[in-house]
Amino acid sequence: MRSIRHPGPIASERFAAMPCAAEPLTLRLEAGSSINDAVAQALAVAGFSSGYIRLRNARVDPMRYVVPAASPDGTHAAWYSDISAPEGITVIEDAGLVAGRRDERAFFHCHGIWRTPDGVRRMGHLLPLDSRLAEPVEVTAWGIEGALFDVRDDAETNFRLFAPIRAPLLGERRGRRAAICTVRPNEDIGQAIEALCRRHGFDHASIQGIGSLVGADFDDGSAVSSYATEVLVTDGAVRSGRCTLDIALVGMDGVISAGRLRRDANPVCVTFELLVVASDEKSA
Repeated sequence: MRSIRHPGPIASERFAAMPCAAEPLTLRLEAGSSINDAVAQALAVAGFSSGYIRLRNARVDPMRYVVPAASPDGTHAAWYSDISAPEGITVIEDAGLVAGRRDERAFFHCHGIWRTPDGVRRMGHLLPLDSRLAEPVEVTAWGIEGALFDVRDDAETNFRLFAPIRAPLLGERRGRRAAICTVRPNEDIGQAIEALCRRHGFDHASIQGIGSLVGADFDDGSAVSSYATEVLVTDGAVRSGRCTLDIALVGMDGVISAGRLRRDANPVCVTFELLVVASDEKSA
């Protein structure tokens, strides 16, 4: 299986998870402020500080994003391209936003697919502090309580990355049994999800998330060779302990690929952030 070498010491724990409750939500994101602030405000109104948001059919201006790129030095295994700043309305077709905290303030990590004003379909890592909604939009989301994603220094990759931490429950658990998770470099993403589910007792679950892979091999025999990618899980599930992941990704060349990942063949590049929600039980 492919692998990538990061500059720091290899951590002994290859994935981390924190049990939580996840409540399905419909949120209205208001225009006029950064996407970061619009999501934070909508989550706060619903009573949450962490969550996972699926953003579709959103009109954005300004829009700022990057794609993966080679590192300019030896301090990181991969880096980001120059910022793309299309002029005019960009329409986000589908994006996943991991909502958490950085330096005690709301912060979001977002990968998605969009159509820029020139009509070209593109994909990348959206910069939520520098991008704004041009119009209000309604989104589906999961509100998370009992845990949250918090940005921490990561010695292995030399990046600041989301890590799952415990958070206080504000009342009785309202949603489904769930866990927020991160997976470290060079771990096969499907195997890691299956191990997480075994550890936390999920026989059947839905999988939401974003992350990066060292290239990709798909079930249909196609492959992506780019050693750094940005990934959006478009449909993910565990059924009787077995994981299937449909994804879209963009490589360093800007080309979008999509499909179902082949089993035991897709190692994480930098990190993968996941929300695993039990689908075999009723809400509490």
